[in-house]
Amino acid sequence: MQPKPVSASEITMNQLMLPVHANALGNVHGGLIMKMVDETGAIAAMRHAGKACVTIAIDSMTFHSPVHIGELVCCRAYVTHVGRSSIEVEVKVHAENAITGNITHTNSAYVVYVAIDEQSRPSPVPGLLLLNAEEQQRDAEAKLRQQYRLAQAKTHRD
Repeated sequence: MQPKPVSASEITMNQLMLPVHANALGNVHGGLIMKMVDETGAIAAMRHAGKACVTIAIDSMTFHSPVHIGELVCCRAYVTHVGRSSIEVEVKVHAENAITGNITHTNSAYVVYVAIDEQSRPSPVPGLLLLNAEEQQRDAEAKLRQQYRLAQAKTHRD
Protein backbone atom coordinates (compact mmCIF):
# COMPACT_ATOMS: atom_id res chain seq x y z
CA MET A 1 0.00 0.00 0.00
CA GLN A 2 1.27 3.42 -0.91
CA PRO A 3 1.41 5.99 1.93
CA LYS A 4 -1.11 8.80 1.62
CA PRO A 5 -0.62 12.47 2.47
CA VAL A 6 -2.73 14.16 5.14
CA SER A 7 -4.41 16.26 2.46
CA ALA A 8 -5.87 13.15 0.78
CA SER A 9 -8.32 12.58 3.63
CA GLU A 10 -8.87 16.02 5.13
CA ILE A 11 -12.52 17.06 5.31
CA THR A 12 -14.61 19.96 6.55
CA MET A 13 -18.29 19.49 7.36
CA ASN A 14 -20.62 22.40 8.09
CA GLN A 15 -24.11 22.42 9.53
CA LEU A 16 -26.45 25.27 10.42
CA MET A 17 -27.74 24.93 13.98
CA LEU A 18 -31.53 25.13 14.19
CA PRO A 19 -33.99 25.20 17.13
CA VAL A 20 -34.33 21.41 16.90
CA HIS A 21 -30.65 21.19 17.94
CA ALA A 22 -31.17 23.14 21.19
CA ASN A 23 -30.70 21.81 24.72
CA ALA A 24 -32.77 22.95 27.71
CA LEU A 25 -30.67 26.14 27.98
CA GLY A 26 -31.28 27.14 24.37
CA ASN A 27 -27.74 26.36 23.18
CA VAL A 28 -26.77 23.56 20.83
CA HIS A 29 -26.75 20.18 22.59
CA GLY A 30 -23.19 19.00 23.27
CA GLY A 31 -24.10 15.46 22.26
CA LEU A 32 -24.96 16.67 18.76
CA ILE A 33 -21.56 18.31 18.44
CA MET A 34 -19.89 15.12 19.69
CA LYS A 35 -21.78 13.15 17.03
CA MET A 36 -20.65 15.60 14.35
CA VAL A 37 -17.04 15.26 15.55
CA ASP A 38 -17.23 11.46 15.33
CA GLU A 39 -18.85 11.51 11.88
CA THR A 40 -16.36 14.00 10.46
CA GLY A 41 -13.43 12.06 11.91
CA ALA A 42 -14.80 8.77 10.58
CA ILE A 43 -14.99 10.16 7.05
CA ALA A 44 -11.35 11.29 7.23
CA ALA A 45 -10.35 7.84 8.54
CA MET A 46 -12.31 6.00 5.85
CA ARG A 47 -10.85 8.21 3.13
CA HIS A 48 -7.36 7.35 4.37
CA ALA A 49 -8.02 3.64 4.87
CA GLY A 50 -10.11 3.12 1.76
CA LYS A 51 -12.42 0.92 3.84
CA ALA A 52 -14.88 0.99 6.72
CA CYS A 53 -13.60 2.27 10.06
CA VAL A 54 -15.05 2.04 13.56
CA THR A 55 -14.48 4.36 16.51
CA ILE A 56 -12.39 2.90 19.32
CA ALA A 57 -11.49 5.97 21.39
CA ILE A 58 -12.36 9.62 21.77
CA ASP A 59 -9.95 11.61 23.89
CA SER A 60 -11.24 14.17 26.34
CA MET A 61 -13.59 16.67 24.77
CA THR A 62 -13.85 20.00 26.57
CA PHE A 63 -16.25 22.66 25.32
CA HIS A 64 -14.61 26.08 25.49
CA SER A 65 -17.71 28.06 24.50
CA PRO A 66 -21.34 27.30 23.71
CA VAL A 67 -22.70 27.06 20.20
CA HIS A 68 -25.82 29.12 19.63
CA ILE A 69 -28.84 28.42 17.50
CA GLY A 70 -28.39 30.14 14.14
CA GLU A 71 -24.63 29.60 14.04
CA LEU A 72 -22.83 27.45 11.50
CA VAL A 73 -20.86 24.62 13.13
CA CYS A 74 -17.73 23.72 11.18
CA CYS A 75 -15.84 20.48 11.89
CA ARG A 76 -12.42 20.10 10.23
CA ALA A 77 -10.77 16.68 10.43
CA TYR A 78 -7.40 15.40 9.33
CA VAL A 79 -5.33 12.29 10.01
CA THR A 80 -2.50 12.82 12.50
CA HIS A 81 -1.08 9.29 12.83
CA VAL A 82 -1.62 5.75 11.58
CA GLY A 83 -0.65 2.40 13.00
CA ARG A 84 -1.09 -1.02 11.44
CA SER A 85 -4.90 -0.78 11.40
CA SER A 86 -5.54 2.28 13.58
CA ILE A 87 -5.95 5.87 12.48
CA GLU A 88 -5.88 8.90 14.80
CA VAL A 89 -7.81 11.92 13.53
CA GLU A 90 -7.84 15.42 14.98
CA VAL A 91 -11.15 17.23 14.68
CA LYS A 92 -11.34 20.96 15.31
CA VAL A 93 -14.71 22.59 15.80
CA HIS A 94 -15.67 26.21 15.49
CA ALA A 95 -18.92 28.13 15.35
CA GLU A 96 -19.46 30.92 12.85
CA ASN A 97 -21.98 33.69 12.94
CA ALA A 98 -22.77 33.81 9.23
CA ILE A 99 -24.03 37.40 9.45
CA THR A 100 -21.15 39.01 11.36
CA GLY A 101 -18.44 36.57 10.30
CA ASN A 102 -17.39 36.13 13.95
CA ILE A 103 -15.73 32.71 14.44
CA THR A 104 -15.33 31.02 17.82
CA HIS A 105 -13.28 27.89 18.52
CA THR A 106 -15.61 25.67 20.53
CA ASN A 107 -13.68 22.43 21.01
CA SER A 108 -11.24 19.91 19.57
CA ALA A 109 -10.83 16.18 19.95
CA TYR A 110 -8.60 13.32 18.92
CA VAL A 111 -10.56 10.30 17.76
CA VAL A 112 -9.07 6.88 17.05
CA TYR A 113 -10.59 4.54 14.49
CA VAL A 114 -9.73 1.01 13.39
CA ALA A 115 -10.13 -0.03 9.77
CA ILE A 116 -12.06 -3.26 9.38
CA ASP A 117 -12.40 -5.86 6.64
CA GLU A 118 -15.56 -7.61 5.42
CA GLN A 119 -15.51 -9.90 8.50
CA SER A 120 -15.26 -6.88 10.86
CA ARG A 121 -11.66 -7.71 11.77
CA PRO A 122 -8.88 -5.10 11.97
CA SER A 123 -7.41 -4.49 8.55
CA PRO A 124 -4.09 -2.87 7.55
CA VAL A 125 -4.11 0.75 6.38
CA PRO A 126 -1.73 2.78 4.21
CA GLY A 127 1.05 4.69 5.92
CA LEU A 128 0.86 8.44 6.44
CA LEU A 129 3.07 10.56 4.20
CA LEU A 130 4.30 13.46 6.34
CA LEU A 131 5.16 16.37 4.05
CA ASN A 132 6.17 19.16 6.43
CA ALA A 133 7.39 19.91 9.95
CA GLU A 134 3.87 20.57 11.25
CA GLU A 135 2.65 17.14 10.12
CA GLN A 136 5.76 15.50 11.59
CA GLN A 137 5.12 17.27 14.91
CA ARG A 138 1.47 16.15 14.95
CA ASP A 139 2.59 12.57 14.26
CA ALA A 140 5.15 12.69 17.11
CA GLU A 141 2.53 14.04 19.52
CA ALA A 142 0.05 11.38 18.37
CA LYS A 143 2.57 8.65 19.18
CA LEU A 144 2.77 9.99 22.75
CA ARG A 145 -1.03 9.98 23.01
CA GLN A 146 -1.06 6.41 21.69
CA GLN A 147 1.45 5.31 24.36
CA TYR A 148 -0.70 6.98 27.02
CA ARG A 149 -3.88 5.26 25.75
CA LEU A 150 -2.15 1.87 25.72
CA ALA A 151 -0.89 2.40 29.27
CA GLN A 152 -4.38 3.41 30.41
CA ALA A 153 -5.91 0.35 28.75
CA LYS A 154 -3.39 -1.90 30.48
CA THR A 155 -4.14 -0.26 33.85
CA HIS A 156 -7.86 -0.84 33.39
CA ARG A 157 -7.32 -4.51 32.42
CA ASP A 158 -5.16 -5.28 35.46
